[in-house]
Amino acid sequence: MVVELEPADPRRVGRYRITGRLGAGGMGRVFLGRSPSGRLVAVKVVRAELADDPGFRERFAREVRAARKVAGLFTAALVDADPDAVTPWLATAYVPGPALDEAVVAHGPWPVASVRALGAGLAEALEAIHAVGLVHRDLKPSNVLIAPDGPRVVDFGVSVAVEATALTRTGVVVGTPGFMAPEQLTGAPVTAATDVFALGAVLTYAATGTGPFGTGSAQSLNFRIAYEEPDLTRIPAPGLEIIGRCLAKEPAERPTVAAVLAELASEREESDDHPPTAVDQHAGWPPEHIAQALPTAPATPRSRPRQPTRASTVPPPPPTGAAARATVRTPSPPPAARPAAAARAAAALRAAIVMVVAAQFLPMEYGVSVISAPMGPRGLALPLGALSAATCALVLRLQNRGGNAPVPAWARVLHGVVTTVVTALAVLLVPILLTGGDLGSIGAGGWCLMLAGVPLFYSVYQLSPARLRK
Repeated sequence: MVVELEPADPRRVGRYRITGRLGAGGMGRVFLGRSPSGRLVAVKVVRAELADDPGFRERFAREVRAARKVAGLFTAALVDADPDAVTPWLATAYVPGPALDEAVVAHGPWPVASVRALGAGLAEALEAIHAVGLVHRDLKPSNVLIAPDGPRVVDFGVSVAVEATALTRTGVVVGTPGFMAPEQLTGAPVTAATDVFALGAVLTYAATGTGPFGTGSAQSLNFRIAYEEPDLTRIPAPGLEIIGRCLAKEPAERPTVAAVLAELASEREESDDHPPTAVDQHAGWPPEHIAQALPTAPATPRSRPRQPTRASTVPPPPPTGAAARATVRTPSPPPAARPAAAARAAAALRAAIVMVVAAQFLPMEYGVSVISAPMGPRGLALPLGALSAATCALVLRLQNRGGNAPVPAWARVLHGVVTTVVTALAVLLVPILLTGGDLGSIGAGGWCLMLAGVPLFYSVYQLSPARLRK
């Protein structure tokens, strides 16, 4: 999910303008960025403690050079990187598709045909990764994105740099419990067969909704991986027998990636004229029960109003089919959704400004207005009204300047606090103005000031992030 930036987050990394936060991982934080031409990218920024390690920088630069050579259809394209920056970073292409774990949690396990299509795509991705001498080391559901034309493998090529640094510093193992191979736990050499084991675990998760070694603490999962057999009783059969062979304890007993791809693609090759590497509707892709959640086309950059930059005149490059870590939700909702909520909020803000300002001049009590009696309780209404009108105007200004972008969180919070305080004090002060508490003696200004709370609170409701996403 794309969330708003925090105060400590960078606003620019290299030549990329940072517009949101995508998440965090073992290497560091992941942000949504926009290139000068408007192309969306996922920017991964290395953690500070890793950036301070010269050994990590050397390994990171080496792995980035290798990752640039990976050109598989089902892998994320590394589009840019700067290992020598004060804080090293890399950027991959962005695709608005959910991760496998999110898709399974939201929509349940997949049918056999879709799992086979998933496995074929992941096997082809691993072939491309292994061809340049890399081992992923951390293949897991959250590192697999679901796009309309097939899965995408992300976060490959840098795990070895992180792992080597962690082992040097703390002696811990880098990986995800439940999806690591036994050799990663015992200290044996990590090879391409390690990724095959993880592939079997990922396919088990897609077919059943849980990993082959169940759930529990990291210690219990690691013990089962090293010493117990996987639970494959809930995997549908036939068609997925390859999963059990992928999960063999001994690396030499596991099939090669090429063998996995050949077995999972054989049924399609016999049934139609599509090549064995194709992932399409004939192969059960995308899964029917999540097809509606997938975007119909790759995200296209959209220039913002009132920002005549090069991005507004230079068209973005055509989609490459590569992906980066992302979900269906994008930082800017469709134009048909947000302007409706924004327009209602703007109307309420304008109404509140008119009512609060009018209250300063209308009779508050017995023909006395706030302006004519600046001292005492009536006088408090003047600064309170001015403060409320000012925050309304500020929010309107930020809303108009940002186009479809959400009003910043700090402005929404400020407006909400001022609205609560002003409305509460208005309700408490008006009875003080009365003689004997007679509500009938409240002047037009008093009623106007109290009723201004209605559009004020309505604007707070309409400006909430949940409403703006609808």
